Amino acid sequence: MFLASLTGNALIALAIWTNPVLHMPMYFFLTNLSLLEIGYTCSVIPRMLQSLVSEARGISREGCATQMFFFTFFGISECCLLAAMAFDRYIAICSPLHYATRMSRGVCAQLAVASWGVGCMVGLGQTNYIFSLNFCGPCEIDHFFCDLPPILALACGDTSHNEAAVFVAAILCISSPFLLIIASYGRILAAVLIMPSPEGRHKALSTCSSHLLVVTLFYGSASVTYLRPKASHSPGTDKLLALFYTVVTSMLNPIIYSLRNREVKAALRRTLGKRKVLTRG
Repeated sequence: MFLASLTGNALIALAIWTNPVLHMPMYFFLTNLSLLEIGYTCSVIPRMLQSLVSEARGISREGCATQMFFFTFFGISECCLLAAMAFDRYIAICSPLHYATRMSRGVCAQLAVASWGVGCMVGLGQTNYIFSLNFCGPCEIDHFFCDLPPILALACGDTSHNEAAVFVAAILCISSPFLLIIASYGRILAAVLIMPSPEGRHKALSTCSSHLLVVTLFYGSASVTYLRPKASHSPGTDKLLALFYTVVTSMLNPIIYSLRNREVKAALRRTLGKRKVLTRG
């Protein structure tokens, strides 16, 4: 699954980059999503695979903090980017005549930079806040990577303020983008329902279906992990959910976008065809 995720996301980004016909806002954001998925998966899975095949399952405090930062960084950035992608679809369907000006290259770049920037700031803040705590021994994490809840469980004393901070960050950085996505698709649905032709309604909905499926997979598993009460957490369930949103969704995203988008499929065929020609040459 790790190799499939890396290959699929890299091919999506390469296909969009090398095909000028796809140099549009929707595919610009899709390239950023693929790069985030690569980073998101690489922040967790290589270390997990090393632990599975060797007896050396220890990780230093600095290594654990680094992994937590990058995992949080890429995860929060993806939440914000999914909201930016929903906004792009909203403008394209509800204000098509203003699409070129409202979603110019500069605006798209600003939305992408803001998504990555918010992820970086939240990652730095949460990591610094949690690793300023004192940890009681034995420091054994009942998880396959340095996620926020299992690290907090190792801290000495009262961690209610830290747990509240994690919850507030989750509300702001996970729920807020999700509410923006819901609002965007509410307006899109209202606009689609008043379209006169069935072909127009089908085309409009088909451009959103891939994004909606990705949002459902990512937010469904992430929200269950970080927004449910502490009393309902169990190590087995947390690990299963974490495996789903770190590996499975990352592997499925390229499949979803390539199977449900003719332009992406055509670009992938052209890209792979070029590589075959170069290889033969």
